[in-house]
Amino acid sequence: MLDGFRLGGWGMFPTLVFGLLLLGAAVRYAVKPEARWVPLQIALAVLTFTTGLLGFVSGVIVTTQHLSELPAERVSLIGAIGVGESLHNVGLALMLMMLAGLMTSVGAVRLTRAPA
Repeated sequence: MLDGFRLGGWGMFPTLVFGLLLLGAAVRYAVKPEARWVPLQIALAVLTFTTGLLGFVSGVIVTTQHLSELPAERVSLIGAIGVGESLHNVGLALMLMMLAGLMTSVGAVRLTRAPA
């Protein structure tokens, strides 16, 4: 897990920060479901995914910039490795969004079962 975080590069940090904020808002919603927390969760989910994509795109840009320095027979291998490392950003974003989605589902179930 830590190795994947290191491989993802700088983009992992904002993805983690926004993802943890999203997870916190989702846990808050699970504990005490109120409609006012839903827009915040949506905004943080979009922000988390966007920063994950930004980390991926910036990693692919760096990879492609350095491909010209390599011998032609190694370009496809190194390019695939660079793209794979960059995907760690998207993976972290999706994992945090999935956990937050589970917490939001708990809150939604609690909200529907609450007495009117």
